[in-house]
Amino acid sequence: MGRAGCCCLGAERLASPSMVRRFRPLLLLIIVFCCGAHLGQCQVASPQCRIQKCTTDFVSLTSHLTPSVDGFHTEFCKALRAYSACTQKTAKSCRGNLVFHSAVLGISDLMSQRNCSRDGPTSSTHPEIQLEPCNYHSRTQHAHTHSHMHTHSHSHSHGHSRPGYLFCGLFGDPHLRTFKDSFQTCKVEGAWPLIDNDYLSVQVTNVPVVPGSSATATNKITIIFKPYEGCTDQRVYQAVTDNLPAAFDDGTVSSGDPIHTSVGADGAAGKVRALWISERSPGRHVELHAGYIGVTVIVRQLGRYLTLAVRIPEELAQAYDATQDLQLCLNGCPSSERIDQAGHLPLPLSPPALGLQLQQLRRPSYSSQTQAYPYGATHVFGVEGAKERCRDQLEVLDIYFHSCVFDLLTTGDANFTVAAYSAQKDMESLHPHQDRWRIYPRSSATSNLHSVSQSMKRLALLMLCALSIVLM
Repeated sequence: MGRAGCCCLGAERLASPSMVRRFRPLLLLIIVFCCGAHLGQCQVASPQCRIQKCTTDFVSLTSHLTPSVDGFHTEFCKALRAYSACTQKTAKSCRGNLVFHSAVLGISDLMSQRNCSRDGPTSSTHPEIQLEPCNYHSRTQHAHTHSHMHTHSHSHSHGHSRPGYLFCGLFGDPHLRTFKDSFQTCKVEGAWPLIDNDYLSVQVTNVPVVPGSSATATNKITIIFKPYEGCTDQRVYQAVTDNLPAAFDDGTVSSGDPIHTSVGADGAAGKVRALWISERSPGRHVELHAGYIGVTVIVRQLGRYLTLAVRIPEELAQAYDATQDLQLCLNGCPSSERIDQAGHLPLPLSPPALGLQLQQLRRPSYSSQTQAYPYGATHVFGVEGAKERCRDQLEVLDIYFHSCVFDLLTTGDANFTVAAYSAQKDMESLHPHQDRWRIYPRSSATSNLHSVSQSMKRLALLMLCALSIVLM
């Protein structure tokens, strides 16, 4: 049994603006400052209070869910109802526990947001699993359950954790976020492999953006889903500038037999295949779902160039041999191809070759933050002008914001602002660890402010613990 305390793993899932408004400063401290702190000093709950167990079960039930996948709404509501039932069972022993009460309020708020009914089926932490060989989550959950049962018969054995996922993204001039959350800006002109393992290959082709600059951008993406016996034959997806198809090269939009019935947010039931393509916006946004290997890929075209975001199970990403070691998502760009300096992205002193090439056009207005600008919407930006344009869409001054500024100064193409925004949103949709979302550039005021913020959070956490003890 884990120790009860004020540091609630996964509590960030409960944070929302409406919830914070309801519980004001104290709830904000509990969720924001306790999240991920992993401090053991604050043990204000009684040993019988099992709120951490309830939260851990909820995180376990939802960690594999992705909003872009059919059935997310139904499964998330089932997990919320199970979470609520767990808190009700431990309510008496958790009286006065601040984390418990914040969790109860958070559950209620999330149920309202998701339109989840109070009555209905709940997720089980030990469900009867029907193995679906062409469903990666089903296979791993089945293996996890069997290993969990096996460890109960060996008192000194350690249970196996649920499978972990990795994220990789590429956008802009181009900016690469690796599986290890290393953020790099690279030249990498020509064809380069992002991922190359026994299950999946992803290759991008980058071309120079403007003369006088080493920066490039992606105009072609090739994705190969390798054959998986009993689930799918090999399928190839290829996107190039102005041709973002909603089908594989052979004209098909899915592969494999239906693996299970899925109920979407609208209540409609449908069959999910081992591999399928979902066109979210014709010619601009396509998602590829490989349920048999647990992979999701998002491809976008914004302006003249393409962006990519990938979520893949860690065990599959590591399934490669010595001949496949050149993978940008895995090992990053070669040092000779790096534009950034160990994480610090120097801004160009002046836009190279732009003065003679780019027309200064009036700034257009668009209603959607993901609406691309016309190809001709270029401008010679100064540093402050570029920052102002990027702030319109990127509220957090993290590495995505600084990449946006770099791209505008380098190219003058306003579409790179939309690309940075979309890349950030795709990362938030697919990246499995919210505590790693924000990366701040080195040697910047933002980084220093972030460090100060972290210190203030630790101090506030200690103050909260002291307050909790007094209230007990």
